[in-house]
Amino acid sequence: MKASRKKLGIKSSHVRNVFLMLWVAVVAVGCSWAAGGSGAVKTADGLVTGVPVTGASVIAYEGIPYAATPVGALRWRPPQPAAAWSGVRRADHFAASCMQTIRGEHLPWTSQFAVQNPISEDCLYLNVWSPDGGVGSRKRSPVLLWIHGGGFVEGSAAPEVYSGEELAKRGVVVVSINYRLGVFGFLAHPELANESPSHSSGDYGLMDVVAALRWVRENIAAFGGDPERVTIAGQSSGAAAVIYMTASPLAKGLFQGAIIESGAYVTPPTTYSLKDAEEHGTVFAQSSGAATLKDLRALSAEELLAKQKASKVHFRPDVDGLFLPQNVAETFAAGKQNDVPTITGQTADEGSNASSYGKTNVADYAKAAEKTYGAMREEYLRLYPGRTDAEAGESEKRRARDLNLVAMYLWTESRAATAHTASYTYFFDRAIPWPEHPEFGVFHASEVPYALGNLGVLPRPFEPADYSLEREMTGYWVQFLRSGDPNTKGLPLWPASRKGQPVTMELGVKVEPRPVANEEVFQFWKNYLATLQGFCCVPGR
Repeated sequence: MKASRKKLGIKSSHVRNVFLMLWVAVVAVGCSWAAGGSGAVKTADGLVTGVPVTGASVIAYEGIPYAATPVGALRWRPPQPAAAWSGVRRADHFAASCMQTIRGEHLPWTSQFAVQNPISEDCLYLNVWSPDGGVGSRKRSPVLLWIHGGGFVEGSAAPEVYSGEELAKRGVVVVSINYRLGVFGFLAHPELANESPSHSSGDYGLMDVVAALRWVRENIAAFGGDPERVTIAGQSSGAAAVIYMTASPLAKGLFQGAIIESGAYVTPPTTYSLKDAEEHGTVFAQSSGAATLKDLRALSAEELLAKQKASKVHFRPDVDGLFLPQNVAETFAAGKQNDVPTITGQTADEGSNASSYGKTNVADYAKAAEKTYGAMREEYLRLYPGRTDAEAGESEKRRARDLNLVAMYLWTESRAATAHTASYTYFFDRAIPWPEHPEFGVFHASEVPYALGNLGVLPRPFEPADYSLEREMTGYWVQFLRSGDPNTKGLPLWPASRKGQPVTMELGVKVEPRPVANEEVFQFWKNYLATLQGFCCVPGR
């Protein structure tokens, strides 16, 4: 060795220096891995470490704050920046869910769909699942930001079916978020408008979603995500939140795609006017024994939740003047929406959680037809007969499916009047195998574990058809996240919505385009929808 060094002109001191540098590098890498199992990721607020999952091919970062804790003077204010921290923050468990009444398992939603962790007003946190190769690299993967459902009064990012692990294995950076709910997220009150620079009131929960999107814009590249390829997705009220994001100027430029699961129909989400929302808020304050906003803010979170539960006031988004300057229909009609490619769809048995679903008798069915359809009653009963109790029950199910399908298609036609991007619709009709409860059929939210690749969290007797559908749906979703178009090699063609071509994509045992309805049924529902008071969105009306 000495002869070789001399021959090459290499001094012993040089060799020692090289070995020293290599040792320092090895120690640095080892310390970085020991700090959190994945190395520290630098966010705008501080360093975070995650936990390797799926054999370390994915790293999960759970419980990262994206906004300040909304308590005290920050209760019922737009979200404020999170406090920075020093050192390295371990993002290794879900944060508390936002304040709500925890119902736990309530069929058809089993424990895998349900919130079961603690609740707190300190809840504005998000979670990130990142492909291991993406963190700290120049590679930029598409990003999915998931918004949970729950009627804007319950829900969380924590349920197992919302895990982003499987999509991350397919090269997607997945983000899931908590946002304020119920009275905490949607109280409107005249005193709130008076203290607001924009004279707005309400919609704080939706502004939380905007704050999370801004966090993604600023930080997601550090996790391997592409801030220019962000798709927002949600189911039920999460789907409604996606629609609201497309209508809000505050969210402009923060996302490039939208997935609306059980949400986009020809009639937009119900939204209070600011006046009505403030009247509801005043009634709530009076019933709570609070004379002023200061009194309301002095209540503990637990007291406020109890008063919400006792109250008959329903809290929902309003045209607050800041997040929503006008309602969704007006925004789209004026072409002021955030125009992005969109997927929307529904399940075959959206209402099967109701005990009355598909259960009626001949007399009640006939009375309901008379009351609802009036002059159109005869035509309705010809299309949806109810000569026996069993036939009436089945007609009621078919009626709901057909109405929703036609309303969804008409929404795409209305949207196309001012949009320049494509929309794609689906009809999900595969019932999760459930021998104990066949009555729930293809229930509301049953497509979520297929789309997110999470059948593995459900203890069900799945068949090959289920795993095939899961592969196809995740394939469509991932391709849409990448390109704004779900179509990719190896999957059946999913046609974009076209005016005058009422077709949707069936997602079930069959995966193929299908008519929305036959011509007679389609025209009946189009005519019926046009009779509804305040109806705005049938093309040509």
